[in-house]
Amino acid sequence: MRALLLASVIVLPAAAQTVFQTPEQRAQLDQLLGALSEATDPAAAAGLEVRIEKAWQLAGGPTAALMLNAAARHLQSGDGEAALADADAALTLSPDLTEAFYRRGAARYQRGDVAGAYHDLEETVRREPRHFAAWRLLSEIADAQGNSRAALAAWRQLLALDPQTEDADKKLKELTRKVQGEAS
Repeated sequence: MRALLLASVIVLPAAAQTVFQTPEQRAQLDQLLGALSEATDPAAAAGLEVRIEKAWQLAGGPTAALMLNAAARHLQSGDGEAALADADAALTLSPDLTEAFYRRGAARYQRGDVAGAYHDLEETVRREPRHFAAWRLLSEIADAQGNSRAALAAWRQLLALDPQTEDADKKLKELTRKVQGEAS
């Protein structure tokens, strides 16, 4: 069942886009994501990641952004329960907020709810196929679940969006070896 869930993430239907309050916000995000995919310097890429994540966070307005910021702090401190509550609150305020689905998926995974995490991460990449953090987490989850093929596919999606991802080549080689070993 878990492999089926992740497999549906990798082959996506036509994507809805992240909802923004203004066309200027969408244009800024498109520009930042384009720059990220072409970045050749890890430090520059890291700076772009921060700016993109902030744009996603702000897409639902200031109150939802505060809730998502709190969710991120709770995730960093290991309090998945509080992070889940904050992400749910952000979704209540802004039901189309892609970043809230991502944060809720991360919180669910931290709490051990793999199926719930998959559901929210699928929704994240359906709404914003360029959500590099969601692809990273999908790869991590698939790898932890022993689904090397799905982990590799998600990692490749991540690298197409963010080629300067930390340990990109090392992880790619590791996942490729796992898939090749499974095929033997």
